Amino acid sequence: MGLFDRLLGATGDRSGEATPSATRGDARADADAAGPRGPWRDGDGSPAAPAGVALFVDGPNVFREEFDVEFADLRAAAEGSAAGDAATGGTGLVTARVYLDEHATPGLIQAAEANGFQVVTTSGDVDVKLAVDVASFAAERRAATVAVASRDTDFKPALEVANEYGLGTLAIAPGSHGRSDALRRSADDAVTLGE
Repeated sequence: MGLFDRLLGATGDRSGEATPSATRGDARADADAAGPRGPWRDGDGSPAAPAGVALFVDGPNVFREEFDVEFADLRAAAEGSAAGDAATGGTGLVTARVYLDEHATPGLIQAAEANGFQVVTTSGDVDVKLAVDVASFAAERRAATVAVASRDTDFKPALEVANEYGLGTLAIAPGSHGRSDALRRSADDAVTLGE
């Protein structure tokens, strides 16, 4: 049973009988694990197999003067990673989100939107919102791979939750001097832009 299942009391019979997913013993096959909205389902109602890559970008830590990061490079890193290739089955990105604080320039917001990114703006630190969204995608199995672009070690627990739900994980560093070794070690795969 995953972290969110334990917290929310979701899925499973409390009488002590094993659930079908528990008898399989395969975390990746546990499509019954879900968030508060229930299991992600295919059109026929069967539990969905996760597909694609969900890209989450920590804007304040990635779009800094010392890094020359392009939105196209972030997309390419997420879509072309070994974890993404193995898990997506060719479906590519299922979401691309950039998280920005209230200090983001209108030009950055427009550039993100022009490149097909959903912009999520927060009134403070973006870390909590980004981490909650990663964990939600993992619990609802809305992607096969979760990619986090950041240099911030704070996202290590979010990647660990995705791993617990059996998803592939990818850490994208904005540059060699902006790399978090802890974040890289917690992910299945890691990419450093510009290398």
